[in-house]
Amino acid sequence: MIQAFLVKLNKLTGKHYRLPTEAEWEYAALGGNKSRGYKYSGSNNLGDVAWYKGNAENKTHPVGQKKPNELGIYDMSGNVWELCADWFDNNYYKKSPAEEPVNEVKAAHRVVRGGSWRSGWERCYSKARNRNINDHHKQNGGFRLALTY
Repeated sequence: MIQAFLVKLNKLTGKHYRLPTEAEWEYAALGGNKSRGYKYSGSNNLGDVAWYKGNAENKTHPVGQKKPNELGIYDMSGNVWELCADWFDNNYYKKSPAEEPVNEVKAAHRVVRGGSWRSGWERCYSKARNRNINDHHKQNGGFRLALTY
């Protein structure tokens, strides 16, 4: 479904949008080259930057109501699990290349990152990862796009 959306979007705009790789997503969540080493995307205090189980009132919230991270990006911790281009393999990083790893080996699920409004603090930190289980992530899943120039 997301791939069909991307085909239409790219045709309409003449640009090349895509899902970010898991490594790109994590780099952005951690603040990129402006990183201050926070546990969550933009703060060590989850409530400053995220809608999560402890404050979300069981719903998704409009983007931008919490503090952004060092790159000015909102909601990379909490709110919705974000779909990445990589296929999920729990042991991928034990065998992946050190630079720009992308798991292109098709599997049952893709990687999702960031936690959601249904997640506790332990699922919202910037390095937490999960797999998109369709039934589970229908209400608390989403995506952001990367633009390739």
